[in-house]
Amino acid sequence: MSRHEHVSYEWVCSGLGLPNIYEFLRDTRRYPEPEWLKIELSRAKDAPPIISQAAEAGKAEICVETLRLFVSILGSEAGNLALKVLATGGVYLGGGIPPRILPFLKEGSFMQAFMAKGRFSEMLAKVPVHVICNPEAGFFGAACHGLKVGIEDA
Repeated sequence: MSRHEHVSYEWVCSGLGLPNIYEFLRDTRRYPEPEWLKIELSRAKDAPPIISQAAEAGKAEICVETLRLFVSILGSEAGNLALKVLATGGVYLGGGIPPRILPFLKEGSFMQAFMAKGRFSEMLAKVPVHVICNPEAGFFGAACHGLKVGIEDA
């Protein structure tokens, strides 16, 4: 909140979220920042891959905790969305981060946060969650829509 007027899920549950969570854990001194990681992040154009790779390799506790917190927030918000739209057919996680952090998503904290909705927990336990791993999925959807619209207009 010291950096932004309003803190939304976008600030913590997106590609921007990983560095923001990392910086929060570092700045509050909850986890030390190794010197090698500080140097690597200062040179990087894109911090999320560095944070997620260090977490998956278990190289830095701050990165592991960053990913765990990120996954928990993502699970909670995905569960909120599933309830809002009654997504009983399933929830699909897309974007660049979920495919890169599959081991953390499978760990259990994602689904715990996803289902932690009180009396709706049992319903959410039946909602399948999928990760879109094909980076071209959005283009396929747009192409299919374009073909359908083109055929209907003919």
